[in-house]
Amino acid sequence: MLDRETFRCVVAHAPLVSVDLIVRRQDDGAVLLGRRVNEPAKGQWFTTGGRVFKNETIDEAQQRLAREELGLETLPGTPQFLGVFEHFYDNAVFEGVTTHYVNLAYWLFVDALASPPRVQHDGYRWFSIDELLAAPDVHPYVKNYFKKDHHGR
Repeated sequence: MLDRETFRCVVAHAPLVSVDLIVRRQDDGAVLLGRRVNEPAKGQWFTTGGRVFKNETIDEAQQRLAREELGLETLPGTPQFLGVFEHFYDNAVFEGVTTHYVNLAYWLFVDALASPPRVQHDGYRWFSIDELLAAPDVHPYVKNYFKKDHHGR
């Protein structure tokens, strides 16, 4: 884990690689979103996920993020790769810094989910795809996962 000042320098000067787990319920296809407590996108509904650590494989990052953000000890099946997305933010967890993520997005299908931890998100909600596309407080980058031309800004 990087100390705060080193991480600030990385965020200020390089893109971050991240994994987004787009959690879908098997029975109705609803999507689980969490309301973010940190910048960027603070206060908006977003998918679960986070950055990949140095020397951490994508599989290890998926397992860690499922545990930390969803409370799952093991992944329910194999996440299905959706694609590569880029997220650009005018802010960051650090004041005066912009953020650039290269996101590896994966579908994660679940039967059910107990109450996830409230560390990165202060609340969770299941959305139908139509609901999330219409909701003003669902971040546009989340909506891009459900659009055909989804690789732009």
